[in-house]
Amino acid sequence: MTNFRQRALDYHALPTPGKISVALTTAAETSDDLSLAYSPGVAEPVREIAANPDDVYKYTAKGNTVAVITNGTAILGLGNLGPMASKPVMEGKSLLFKRFANIDSFDIEVKHKTVEEFVNTVSNIADSFGGINLEDIKAPECFAIEKALIERCKIPVFHDDQHGTAIVTAAAMINALDIQGKDIKLAKIVCLGAGAAAIACMELLIKCGAQREKIYMLDTKGIVHTRRDDLNEYKKLFANNTDKRTLDDAIEGADVFVGVSGPNLLSQEQVKLMAPNPIIFACSNPDPEIKPELALAARADAIIATGRSDYPNQVNNVLCFPFIFRGALDVRARTINDEMKVAAVHAIRAIAKEEVPNEVLIASGETELTFGRDYIIPKPMDSRLLPAVALAVAKAAVDSGVAALPFPDNYMQ
Repeated sequence: MTNFRQRALDYHALPTPGKISVALTTAAETSDDLSLAYSPGVAEPVREIAANPDDVYKYTAKGNTVAVITNGTAILGLGNLGPMASKPVMEGKSLLFKRFANIDSFDIEVKHKTVEEFVNTVSNIADSFGGINLEDIKAPECFAIEKALIERCKIPVFHDDQHGTAIVTAAAMINALDIQGKDIKLAKIVCLGAGAAAIACMELLIKCGAQREKIYMLDTKGIVHTRRDDLNEYKKLFANNTDKRTLDDAIEGADVFVGVSGPNLLSQEQVKLMAPNPIIFACSNPDPEIKPELALAARADAIIATGRSDYPNQVNNVLCFPFIFRGALDVRARTINDEMKVAAVHAIRAIAKEEVPNEVLIASGETELTFGRDYIIPKPMDSRLLPAVALAVAKAAVDSGVAALPFPDNYMQ
């Protein structure tokens, strides 16, 4: 671990500090080039954009840019360490946008005292970019921030910790339910955690067919139920009219466990109480709610997913967010709506059912991958994700009326 720590520090420090840079897309070798790039030539696109603001997409890079914006209040699993401590994570997000979807991304870390200050700052700079990816902002402020920015901005705003997690979780979950022979409409679901990711995951599962009354959500005080008087407006949506109060109560007979909480909070004894053919998503990072080997020792009939790359079935947001934005940018969507999220869910889950090409096996370090208990979701290095998810999202944007451009001919072919 000490060696890994040093490797990680060296990766970020050498040979040049950081992980991203700006590259030129046009010639800048001669005096004539510079006269076109800057004064006096630059005045011509200025005039065109002043006359027709949409020409900003024609003459600048706006249409292929995403701002990755945070306040550093919920950095990974490390907590509120401030804007500057979050910068390596935001640079990493920008790296992923470029690597997987060829989107140019800029990390922006905001200092603020109130939600309104943050919203004002971001909304005032939003028009510089094609989209905004919010990241590592703690709940419940993240809900109010995203809602306000969606209302005030003309470009898509997407809190990946909520919706990226939800999309990948839903894709993997629907496939797992198929394998286990369970109907999502009948599934009893226990969700350990009641923060941004948990609430978004459950809301999207409901849009995919799960029943709200069959979901039992738990926070640090136990079951979120209707007789509690300490619930915020977001938890109230999941307040269950039940006499159950603890995880032990909820887990008995459960078909599904989703953990977005902390390490080692689900015991083998609790796993044994679940219904036949259970599904366990232990997604706390870096240490899951239960280690897969312990869960499988308790229940050999279980399907297990985690957030880790060293176990099968990794629930990883990189399966989603670069391609969601690729599709949204390419049809100039003004928002990322539920239709686009659900389209992404089904595009991602469909890939896992297809034969895996040899180049994907090589890139993923696998010798064989076949749809089943140990392969319910594509690997992050699967190059099929870009065309499949971007196409599905772009089409959903056009069909649902939030795109400024028509669906492109021969898109992603």
